[in-house]
Amino acid sequence: QVQLVESGGGVVQAGGSLRLSCAASGRTSSSDTTGWFRQAPGKEREFVAGITWSGGTTYYADSVKGRFTVSRDNAKNTAYLQMNSLKPEDTAIYYCAAVRNYGLGIPKRWREYAYWGQGTQVTVSS
Repeated sequence: QVQLVESGGGVVQAGGSLRLSCAASGRTSSSDTTGWFRQAPGKEREFVAGITWSGGTTYYADSVKGRFTVSRDNAKNTAYLQMNSLKPEDTAIYYCAAVRNYGLGIPKRWREYAYWGQGTQVTVSS
């Protein structure tokens, strides 16, 4: 089993920045891919960004491309989501997730991920 814990959420004004962290523990593996998702009230959970274990492959949703950056520090078993130029529509609960042995690419559908954190609230005020 893998345990994931997110942190770094909070309240920020539009145009501001936050950095989310996702700390992994348990039976982590070099074949794990990490994804970031978000869910706003009344909306479905949506893919935000993803990164492979090596960090060599990343992928972003169009809505965050150019504003968000995903990275990881495997020595710390931690993935990050740097969020800049935040907008009110970025307000949501943000989750990190992990999937093992996915193969090529990064999965975009939340059902493809086996492990999930508890989520962290991000609120962007206008």
